Amino acid sequence: MSLGTIELGRHPAAVLRAPRFGGVVVDLPLLAILLAICTFGLIVLYSALEQNNALMARQGIRLAIALLTFFVVAQIPPRILRMWTPWFFGGGVGLLLLVMVNGDIGKGAQRWLDLGVIRFQPSEIMKLAVPMMVARYMHERALPPKFSQLFVLLFIVFLPAMIIVRQPDLGTALLIIAAGGITILLAGVSLRVIVACGVLTVSSAPLLWYFMRDYQRARVMTFLNPESDPLGAGYNIIQSKIALGSGGLFGKGWLNGTQAHLEFLPERSTDFVFAVMGEEFGLLGLLLLLGLYLALVGRGLFIAMHAQDTFTRLLAGSLSLTFFFYVFINAGMVCGLLPIVGVPLPFISAGGTSMVTLMAGFGILVAIHGNKKLLAP
Repeated sequence: MSLGTIELGRHPAAVLRAPRFGGVVVDLPLLAILLAICTFGLIVLYSALEQNNALMARQGIRLAIALLTFFVVAQIPPRILRMWTPWFFGGGVGLLLLVMVNGDIGKGAQRWLDLGVIRFQPSEIMKLAVPMMVARYMHERALPPKFSQLFVLLFIVFLPAMIIVRQPDLGTALLIIAAGGITILLAGVSLRVIVACGVLTVSSAPLLWYFMRDYQRARVMTFLNPESDPLGAGYNIIQSKIALGSGGLFGKGWLNGTQAHLEFLPERSTDFVFAVMGEEFGLLGLLLLLGLYLALVGRGLFIAMHAQDTFTRLLAGSLSLTFFFYVFINAGMVCGLLPIVGVPLPFISAGGTSMVTLMAGFGILVAIHGNKKLLAP
């Protein structure tokens, strides 16, 4: 037993004989932070969903499935994850191609697969599959990656991202590119390569603008000047800023938000739930949530620093920093610091697929940390 990891129902002598099917391994600090964030999220959603018990019950079921996924994934040894990564990645790409052929359409986008019992977005799978595949590719190779190897790594990252852009889902595509890019950076890419990629990205902006859809261009223009169309494209961000500003330091109190309950604030239970929280709990409530997020990221980086091999170090570091990127994108979007890209607030926004994917990612972190403890003398 250690401070961070507890093994339940397993005799020490059996540790090396059955590390995969033995007792449950739980990282207590990480689990405590996750539960605190999820509890805060349910409290906020109860208000954002207009105290609708049926919708809250559905969200509770999603959370239960996500937590079950977390505990199941946490028991899988990293060597098994590494072995199955190519199949996981290939299956995810196959599902993305299936979406293009026979996917469900919702809100003008073809992103979902409906299996009758469950409806999910295969693009969420790639948030885990891409960093796993990049980490696996570099596991048996010397770090930092050679220039020729960068082409393979970029292919791994951009193949699913380009398919997802066609759905269209620019927000998820950017998150996947970020996840893969962070993994590559952690592998020790030289400063010259980083500068070259930065120059290439900036120079390709006109080409990206050409391929963007009209609503995506409108989001960028709205970000630059929301007041140019206050009742149209700029409406969402203007109402979001009003909600955040009206909350002040201490907020208006739980269930007392006017922007949300009078239906001025759009997408209040999903993309803009951060604004609901700011209005009802104020700046102090937002700082508390951000503090919990930072503690979660810090725990993940601690696990990455103490991982045992290249695969686990790269993967743990990537999952932790990519999670920070999710939070940064949503908070920046709601505050008007970034364009609106439709990224949910982790463990707070209503929805199932994203929550399950994130919980699976933290389950991988627990598996990495637990495996280290199991092999320690």
